[in-house]
Amino acid sequence: MENKKSIDNMEYVLVGDYYIPDLKLPNEERPIGKYGRMHREYLKEHNPMMFNDLVLEGQLWTYLADLNEQAQSHLKCIIEQMKVAEGVTEDLKASDQMAWVRAMNSIHNRAEEIILRELIYGEGAV
Repeated sequence: MENKKSIDNMEYVLVGDYYIPDLKLPNEERPIGKYGRMHREYLKEHNPMMFNDLVLEGQLWTYLADLNEQAQSHLKCIIEQMKVAEGVTEDLKASDQMAWVRAMNSIHNRAEEIILRELIYGEGAV
């Protein structure tokens, strides 16, 4: 009797009387980071079918690492655009540090809210 079976491009191994999926994790070295962890929890709760598909295909970690990198690069880009639009410069930092810190915290919080809404939890998240 054979120990392995392939159904729909997925390998199964005979264990006792049952065939269970022969899952192998990909060799992914990149961290999933803050945004990857947030999106993973979102998928578990709001889209368990996609979460299970990614796990079974061995693509979850890669998907989350890619999403985290994309979110971080978008965050940097949005922050830079907001700094230019609002006139937050190094001159402001030199002349009034507290005003610069307030402005940068405000910009960072608003930019992160955009990232969370669009990439992590919103309509672009799935």
